[in-house]
Parts: sequence; structure tokens; C-alpha cells
Amino acid sequence: MKIILKKEITNLGEAGDVVEVKKGYALNYLVPQGFATVGTPSALKQHEETLRQRAHKEAKLVADAEALAAKISALAIRIAAKVGEEGKLYGAVTAAQVAEAVAAAGIEVDKKNVSVPEIKALGQFEGKVKCYKGVFADIKIEVVAEAE
Repeated sequence: MKIILKKEITNLGEAGDVVEVKKGYALNYLVPQGFATVGTPSALKQHEETLRQRAHKEAKLVADAEALAAKISALAIRIAAKVGEEGKLYGAVTAAQVAEAVAAAGIEVDKKNVSVPEIKALGQFEGKVKCYKGVFADIKIEVVAEAE
């Protein structure tokens, strides 16, 4: 019997997969528990249409994210920080500071999507910004001494 999975089932498949299972397993367990729906011809046709639309939306989102990643990669962020002796910073440059600097350049990013190495000195560093699933932008960060 063909069924369409609503949730991931171990050793069977992931959500959205169409799988073949025994009739009793489907009707007595998977469907009543809400893990799957019966794969009638109309349900399968509707599922195919849903997958096609989802793929189209996903492609558009990935294209938008890649365009955003190109904009972010073109940026050179400059962060001024208080410096002690020998060029060491008081504290460290955080992802939140990088996110603010990117926002000041006109591109909104969430600080949770920014990953930077531990920056505790002056110089140039590389960070990453997650734009979408699997789409990352490299960002150049320059840390300079704050003018007093």
C-alpha cells in the first residue's frame, strides 16, 4: 500500500516521501497516529503538485540568498575598538558587532547567522554569514584602533 509520510519515520523515510508498506501497518498504525496519509491517486497527484511548487519556491529563495551573499561578500567591514598595549583589544569583537556593522552598510542580518573567529587583536579577519540553508557569504572584517 502506498502512503505519503507526514513525519520522519526511522527505517522508513522522511516527511514528504511516498513509500510502500504493508496494509495493516499503514491502516492500523501510521494513518491513525497521524504519521502518514493513504496514497490514493488524487492524494499522490496533489502531493506531486505540492512538491513541484515547493521546489519552485526553494529555487527562488536560494537565488535571492545567493544575491544577498554576493552583496555581503563585496563588503569590507571596519570595526573600531578600544585597544590596550601591544594592539590587544579590551574584550573581543563579537558577532553582534559585525551584524551591526553590516546593518549600517544597509544589509540586515541576524547576529545568530554571523560566525566570526575569536578576534582579540587589531588586524584583518574572515567571517561567515549564513544567508539561507547551505548559502554562506564570506565577510572581511578589519579591526582598527578607536580614535580617542
